[in-house]
Amino acid sequence: MAMVAQQHRESSSGSMNKHLDCGKYVRYTAEQVEALERVYAECPKPSSLRRQQLIRECPILSNIEPKQIKVWFQNRRCREKQRKESTGLQSVNRKLTAMNKLLMEENDRLQKQVSQLISENGYMHQQLQTTSVGTTDPSCESAVTAPQHSLRDANNPAGLLSIAEETLAEFLSKATGTAVNWVQMPGMKPGPDSVGIFAISHRCLGVAARACGLVSLEPPKIAEILKDRNTWFRDCRNLEIFTMFQAGNGGTIELLYTQTYAPTILAPARDFWTLRYTTTLENGSLVVCERSLSGTGAGPNPAAASQFVRADILPSGYLIRPCDGGGSIIHIVDHLNLGAWSVPEVLRPLYESSKVVAQKMTIAALRYIRQIAQETSGEVVYGLGRQPAVLRTFSQRLIRGFNDAINGFSDDSWSILNFDGAEDVVVAVNSSKNLSTGTNAVSFLGGILCVKASMLLQNVPPGVLIRFLREHRSEWADFNVDAYSAAALKASSYSYPGMRPTRFTGSQIIMPLGHTIEHEEMLEMIRLEGDPLSHEDAYISRDIHLLQMCSGVDENTVGACSELVFAPIDEMFPDDAPLLPSGFRVNPLDPKSGDLQDPLTSFKTLDLTSSLEVRPAANHAAGYAASSFSARSVLTLAFQFPFERNLQESVATFACQYVRSVISSVQRVSMAISPSSLSPAIGQKPSIRSPEAVTLAHWICQSYSYHVGAELLRTDSLSGELILKTLWHHQDAILCCSLKALPVLTFANQAGLDMLETTLVALQDITLDKIFDDSGRKAMFSEFAKITQQGFSYLPGGICLSTMGRHVSYEQAIVWKVAAEDNAVHCLAFAFVNWSFV
Repeated sequence: MAMVAQQHRESSSGSMNKHLDCGKYVRYTAEQVEALERVYAECPKPSSLRRQQLIRECPILSNIEPKQIKVWFQNRRCREKQRKESTGLQSVNRKLTAMNKLLMEENDRLQKQVSQLISENGYMHQQLQTTSVGTTDPSCESAVTAPQHSLRDANNPAGLLSIAEETLAEFLSKATGTAVNWVQMPGMKPGPDSVGIFAISHRCLGVAARACGLVSLEPPKIAEILKDRNTWFRDCRNLEIFTMFQAGNGGTIELLYTQTYAPTILAPARDFWTLRYTTTLENGSLVVCERSLSGTGAGPNPAAASQFVRADILPSGYLIRPCDGGGSIIHIVDHLNLGAWSVPEVLRPLYESSKVVAQKMTIAALRYIRQIAQETSGEVVYGLGRQPAVLRTFSQRLIRGFNDAINGFSDDSWSILNFDGAEDVVVAVNSSKNLSTGTNAVSFLGGILCVKASMLLQNVPPGVLIRFLREHRSEWADFNVDAYSAAALKASSYSYPGMRPTRFTGSQIIMPLGHTIEHEEMLEMIRLEGDPLSHEDAYISRDIHLLQMCSGVDENTVGACSELVFAPIDEMFPDDAPLLPSGFRVNPLDPKSGDLQDPLTSFKTLDLTSSLEVRPAANHAAGYAASSFSARSVLTLAFQFPFERNLQESVATFACQYVRSVISSVQRVSMAISPSSLSPAIGQKPSIRSPEAVTLAHWICQSYSYHVGAELLRTDSLSGELILKTLWHHQDAILCCSLKALPVLTFANQAGLDMLETTLVALQDITLDKIFDDSGRKAMFSEFAKITQQGFSYLPGGICLSTMGRHVSYEQAIVWKVAAEDNAVHCLAFAFVNWSFV
C-alpha cells in the first residue's frame, strides 16, 4: 500500500516537473547567449530546421528545448523592436523639445514686436493730434539703414573691429529681436516635420528673409559649411577672401569680394564687397555675421568688377546655438539691397521680392545643411552606386555651366557674335573653352557657341511648364542635335558621327540618381533611344545619354524658380565627365499692386514677349485674379554647341534655327497648359469647385456600384464635393479613357498620376495601349467583349509602363463602363489594385 502511494507521488511529481520544464523561465549562460546572438545577427527569424541544426551544432545548447529557443528569438526580436522604438521616440522628443524652445522664443519675439507696434501706434496717434505736419515712420528703416562704412575704417584693426561689433549687434537684433517686421513665409507653416520656420520682411528697406531650424550637426561644422558659399548658393560665381586676421576678442574678421550670377540675360549680375565677422558669444553660441563696405579698396579688380552692379548686404548672418543632447538650433538672416533701379521695370520684382531671397539663399542654406546632416547619418540612398558628394558636384557643375552660358562674362572669354542681325536671340562665342576635368579633358579646335534668350510668359505655371518639358522631350527637342553635342564630347575632335541620319524612337527612359530631402531638386540620367537609318550602322548603338537636373516642379512653392538643365554625358558616367549644359529657367515675377493695375505695360519692355500673347488683351486682367500662381514669369533658355573653327558660321546658323524652333515649341506648350486654355474640369488637380469633375466622380462611383455590385467608395456617407476628394485620394490607381478608335486617357486620380509618372495636363497625350505590355494588351482585348456585354471585367495581375518607361506591377485591374445620367456610356474606368514600381 505504501509502495503504491509512493509510486503515485513520484508519478505526480514527474508530471509536474515536465509541466514546469515546458513553461518555466530558462536562465541562459553567457556562452549560450553569445551563441544565440551570433545566429540572430545572421538570421533574426530562423526556421524550425535551423533551430534544430543550431542545437546539434552547439553542444552548450543541447539542454535547451527547441521551443525555448524559439521563445528566445521571439523575445530578442521584441527587445530589438522596443529598442528602436525607444530610440526613435527619444529622438523625436529631443526634436520636439528643441522645436518647442524655438517656438517659445519666436512667440516672445512676436510679443515684443506687438508691444513695439502698439507703442509706435500710440506715438503716431499723439503726433497726428498735436501737429498737422507729416512725420516719418521710425519703426523699421531706423533699424536697418545703418550707414555704409568707408574703407578708411579698414586701415586699422581697431576700426574693423568696431564695424564688426556694430554689425553683430544689428544682426542679433534681426535674428532674435524686433529690428525687422517679420511675417510668415507664404505656404510654409512650422511643425515637427518641417525644415524650419521661415519669415520674410514686411515694409522694410531692401529685401530680407529669416529662417530658424534644427540641424543634427555641431555649430563649428555648420559654420564651416555656410561660410563656403560656393557649395550651396547656386547664384554665387566667385568668393575671394582678401584679408583675414584675428580680432582681439578671439573672433575672426575677413574682407570678402563676392560675385553672383544674373538669373536672366536682361540685366547685369551683382557683386558685393563685405566684411565678415565670426565670433563666439558668452552663452556658447557661434555667430557669423556680414555687411557691405563702401568703395572698392584693394580688393575687387576694377576690370572684373565693371561687368557687375554693386549691391549691398545689410547686417546679415548666422546664429548657431548648441542643443542639449547634440545638434544645433540655427537662425539665418539674409538682408540685401539688390539695386532694383538698374534693371528693366518688368524684372524688378525679381530684385524687390523677399520671397525670392528666401528661396535662393535662406531656405537653400538650411536645406543644404540638413541634406549634409542626413548624408552624414547614412539616411540618403545612393544612385548608381555614387556617393552623395559626387552627385552634388554634378548638380553644381550643371548649374554653374548653365549660369556661365547665360551670363557670358568677358573674363571667361565670352564675346557677343553679331550674326544674321538676330534680335530675338543672343549669340555668344567662346573660342578658348576647354572642358578640362582631370583625365577626361576635352578641348575644341573652334570653341563653344551659345544661343540664348529671355522672354515673358503670361499665366503659365512655371512648375507645370518645366515638368512638361521634362516628361515630353520629343515635343521640343531634336534627337540629332543631342547626338551632335554628345558626339562632340567624345575622343574624336575632328568628326561628329552624331550627325549621321538617326531616327528617334520616342522612348525616353529616366533613371533617378538622387534628390534633395524635400524632392525640390532631382538629378537623373536620361537615355534617348535612337535607331540608325542606314544598314551599315544597324549594330551600332545610337542611344544618347544626358545628365539632367530638374528643380522647382512643385507649383505650390512661392518665389522659387523652376529649372531643367541637361548635358550630354558618356554612358559610363565617369565622375570627371566633361559637361556642356543647356536648359531652361523660369523665374516667377511676384506681382506688385502697381503691376496689377496695368498688366499690359510689360509687353512694352521686351520685344520678344510680343509674340507670347496667348489670348486677347481683354482677358489678361482676369487671368491675374483667376490664377493661383504668379501671373507673369520670365523664361530664360540657353543652348551650347561645340564647333570647329572653320564651321563656326554654319554651326551658328543651324543653332539659331534650332533655338528658334525650341522657342516656338515652348510657346505652343505654354498656350496648351495655360489655365485659360484648359477645360474647367482639367487642371493640375481636380478642383472641388468644378461641377464637371464632381459629376464625373459621381458617375464613376455609381457605375462601379451598378456593374460590380460593390462600393468603390462609401458614398452613403459622402455627398457632393467630398466624393471627388475621396476618389482623388483613393489608394488604387483609377484611370478613365475615352471610347474612341484610339482610346486616350482623360482622367486619373493622384495614385493614377503617380503610377504613370505624369500630370493631368499631359494625361491626354497618353493612349491606353501605351500603358500595357504585350500580355496586358492581350488580356484587355480578350475581355473587351465581356466588358461590352456585362459592363465590367477583372483583368489578371501584370505589368504596365509609366510615361518614364518604368515597369509597374499590379495585383489586379478592374474595368467598368462609366454611364452618364442618360445611361449613355461616357468612358471606361480602370482601377489598378495594389500597384507598385518594379
